[in-house]
Amino acid sequence: MNRLLQLQKLGQSVWYDNIHRHLLHCGELGRMIKEDGLGGVTTNPTIFEKAIGGGDAYDAPIRMLITRHPALDSRDLFNTLAVEDVQRAADLFQPVYEQSHHINGMVSIEVSPELAYNTDATISEANQLFEAVNRPNVMIKVPATREGLTAIEVLISEGINVNATLLFSVKRYRDVAEAYLLGLEKRLRRGQPLHDITSVASFFVSRVDTKVDALLQSRLEKADEERRGLIQSLQGRIAIANAKMAYQAWQEIFGTERFAQLKASGAHPQRLLWGSTGTKNPAYSDTLYIDELIGPDTVNTIPPATYQAFKDHGHPQRTLDKDLDGARRQLAELPALEIDLDAVTDTLEEEGVCQFADSYHGVIDVIETKRRLLEAS
Repeated sequence: MNRLLQLQKLGQSVWYDNIHRHLLHCGELGRMIKEDGLGGVTTNPTIFEKAIGGGDAYDAPIRMLITRHPALDSRDLFNTLAVEDVQRAADLFQPVYEQSHHINGMVSIEVSPELAYNTDATISEANQLFEAVNRPNVMIKVPATREGLTAIEVLISEGINVNATLLFSVKRYRDVAEAYLLGLEKRLRRGQPLHDITSVASFFVSRVDTKVDALLQSRLEKADEERRGLIQSLQGRIAIANAKMAYQAWQEIFGTERFAQLKASGAHPQRLLWGSTGTKNPAYSDTLYIDELIGPDTVNTIPPATYQAFKDHGHPQRTLDKDLDGARRQLAELPALEIDLDAVTDTLEEEGVCQFADSYHGVIDVIETKRRLLEAS
């Protein structure tokens, strides 16, 4: 049986962390929806940078746009191309959206990462994107910085689907869930419907291991024999332990009487979405961050290589709530090794915003270069 379909039988939705014109127009995305039960697509500036800069698939659309609208600058061109891709994907996922009662079939598009620390500008651009795409199954990605939390609350209260992204810590995840609940409660007080609002909290995984493993390796080089075994046992395990604790928090938050009252009015729980699930360390299994994080009412958005790897040789079985005591012990070992996980996750958030901003600037530069070449030809 298709292992991706088995994941869904275990309650986990599979989304695809990729988008490009060929995927949308050659029938491949439609095939994945039909054969693999694909439930959604996530995008970010890095994905668009690779898509637009990686070939000539966007040359003809850019030429058409600059011919018809010569006053458009490169940022406007990018937004137009991205919105068109998301609209096409959302149309392909429309049946999934309806069949899943509006929790799957979602396509995400991100506000500019330049706005990650500006609440008002984030809210404004999110509204513009939601209106521009004009599809009920679009989800606006908002970086879950401190400034982003208020934006998430406001956007949910306005009826806009939100993908709260760049989450690395359990504490910040709790803040995001609180923003979601506050937004729903505002709508409920105004007598507005809740049943059409969908949200996920994108909790990043592999980047945590990349950062923590480097710190563990530095401790390993100075450790005595007794401590070396402990340090080695923690390598490649902290990201999974961290995610398992986030899921425990999710179960607690959405098992309360507070949420039960919202659910009675039609609200959906805000699901955890595992992001950054491609394995970066070649010493680890290429399906590690799927195999170890399988559980109900979650989403895994999977990059292309990992998607194919899991389909070929992944291990679909419920693992997300297994050996929780072991996960807690692993996290509890870090302070004695002088590793501050909160400091690590704070750094990862800052780096994530910078990385996406760099990719955003990169895709704008690519479009500007293409524009000059096309205008000169």
